[in-house]
Amino acid sequence: MSMENSRYDTTKLQELTASYEKRIYDLEQLLDISRSFSTTLEGSKLLDSITFSCMAQMHVTNAGIFVLDLLKSENFELQTRNKSKKDEEYVIAFNDPIINVLAEEKRPVQLDYLLLRCSESPAIPMLKSLNPTLIVPLILKNHINGILYLGERFLLDPDADIAYSDYEKDQILNIANLAAISINNTALIERSSTDMMTHLKLKYFFFNVLSEKLDIAHSQHLPLSVLMFDIDFFKHFNDTYGHECGDYVLKEVASLIKSNLREEDLASRYGGEEFTALLNNTKKEVAMAIAERIRSSIAAHDFVYNDQHMKVTISVGVAVFDYKDNPITVPKNLVNQADQGLYMSKHNGRNRVTYAPPSLVTNLEEE
Repeated sequence: MSMENSRYDTTKLQELTASYEKRIYDLEQLLDISRSFSTTLEGSKLLDSITFSCMAQMHVTNAGIFVLDLLKSENFELQTRNKSKKDEEYVIAFNDPIINVLAEEKRPVQLDYLLLRCSESPAIPMLKSLNPTLIVPLILKNHINGILYLGERFLLDPDADIAYSDYEKDQILNIANLAAISINNTALIERSSTDMMTHLKLKYFFFNVLSEKLDIAHSQHLPLSVLMFDIDFFKHFNDTYGHECGDYVLKEVASLIKSNLREEDLASRYGGEEFTALLNNTKKEVAMAIAERIRSSIAAHDFVYNDQHMKVTISVGVAVFDYKDNPITVPKNLVNQADQGLYMSKHNGRNRVTYAPPSLVTNLEEE
């Protein structure tokens, strides 16, 4: 064998070794990504994890995911790592031609291809504004449950081809398939833990989160507050205007409660016309201010049902975990304290907020 052939064989062997080493590395990365996706069950955190992983793997400056509204399933809404109010305008209708094309292709495509296939799509101008370099369907059991787009690419090697190779397209499709499974699992959890009328969390979910937060509050000596709300004279709305009116009042009150909470807070429908809110790392003064804000916004709101203007008020009870003054260890007991505060609001005329001091609650329980 000549020296030249020997060098050629050595070079080919090195290239082949490097190729297999890269594939092994990418497979290990895919396993890490799979573990990350499968252990993240909170919707917003999962979408952040997906977009971050795609940006890192494909070397792009930005990425975003359109996912179905988990409760309504009418539109694909854009979710990004740095979501702004402007992002709320980016939606793709469930019956948009783009959805049919992506479901048929089942592969990553460029925007130019979608322009050729469905230029009449109302979503095309919006997609153009995002400047995507690649659009990837998230498919599970032949149904699309998300659309991933990748933004502008940056490559460490300035001489490298900026276009996506077939290998890279396969790689991003593998990530998209894992993402589709995880998004579906998250959607199932979201639906099973959400009251479908008010779109607030259910009671059992509230207690699960409260238990976790209470443990953290104990270990880190942090305050934690629970609010309990009850709609005043709720039976009146059902008896006077019918149960559909009662449902309307429940949905409006739930929406007002949620809109007046912070992003880190958790609201739930406790049962019937009762609601709760968990305020993490929140002292008494702040909890009382938030409770009063919710109470006043509902009292000032114009409830209109079948052209009937109605006045709705709520009574509120507030309980606060404090490591020194109120070291409760059982979540139910903290909720019971808030319930006692609610009882006092009802007893003293309704449409008010009452803080139940631990000592007063103890006396009430003894009586």
